[in-house]
Amino acid sequence: MKINNFKAFSGQHCETTTTGSLLLQLGIDLSEPMLFGLGEGLSYIFWNMKMMEFPFIGGRVKPDVLTENICRNLNLELTVLETSSKKKAWQNVEKYLQNNQAVGLKLDCYHLEYFTNKIHFAGHYVAMYGYDDEDAFLVDTRQQGGEVKTSLKSLELARSEKGPMSSKNLVYTIQPSGEMTDLAQAVKKAITNNAKEYLNPPIKNISYKGIFKTSSEIKKWFARSEDRKRDFQTTAMLMENGGTGGAIFRNLYRDFLKEAYELLKINAIHEAHLDFVEIAQWWTKVADLFMKAGEYDDVSYIDEASEILKNISKGEFEAMSKLAAI
Repeated sequence: MKINNFKAFSGQHCETTTTGSLLLQLGIDLSEPMLFGLGEGLSYIFWNMKMMEFPFIGGRVKPDVLTENICRNLNLELTVLETSSKKKAWQNVEKYLQNNQAVGLKLDCYHLEYFTNKIHFAGHYVAMYGYDDEDAFLVDTRQQGGEVKTSLKSLELARSEKGPMSSKNLVYTIQPSGEMTDLAQAVKKAITNNAKEYLNPPIKNISYKGIFKTSSEIKKWFARSEDRKRDFQTTAMLMENGGTGGAIFRNLYRDFLKEAYELLKINAIHEAHLDFVEIAQWWTKVADLFMKAGEYDDVSYIDEASEILKNISKGEFEAMSKLAAI
């Protein structure tokens, strides 16, 4: 069975694509940058644990929070279910689909049969809009094929996988909750919330402080890496092409600020948009230097990236300070 008149959202990032697909079923049609901004999505983390093969560089808020923020800012009802039971997990999905309601799933993309780059990442999202005796019908990002399918068995494995960022067979749905918040009001609130959160990181490996810390950590990482080509080229791919919208989500936030200015006509938003035009280019340059460092095994590329990261840290602090004051 498939949901009647289902319309898939076309996006670059998995959570905005998934949530966008669910919102389309409610008649809410917003751009991907707008969804990312309403989700207060801009952040940064440098995450390194002994169990990880190499450090993780991320440019957004932690998984699940983006959708929570979108729903809160638009006054929508978000329902999230989790269970360690595979049987119950399927029942949680089935009951919504049979009621003609699409669902969002959080899972490990490693098990999805249409994924060509087989890496474990348990913070991936897809929308599900139907199934038959063998396969689940899903919506993934444009680069993964958009409307795709995978076997029910592979979906079960993906949903129940354990590891960093994983959840217990998480499924979520979105419903109206009274009158939706005026978009201009929601956008302004999301901007100030995101900016204030960004400017007050709880630890030094997050936000602008994390970017500055990364400027020195990448030198240590390069020195100790056992496989520099894998480490730095994989990281570059994830930053630029791994569902981030390019430039580690800064392209999405740049475009959100442009839409926000057209809506609100607040000069500080226009100024911050111009800041992020430049900042996004810097991030793309860092990813390019990581690729070259991996290809040529040359620390000079890391040294250059380090200096750019220091400038990015300062630039993002200044841009978000403007936004916090609107």
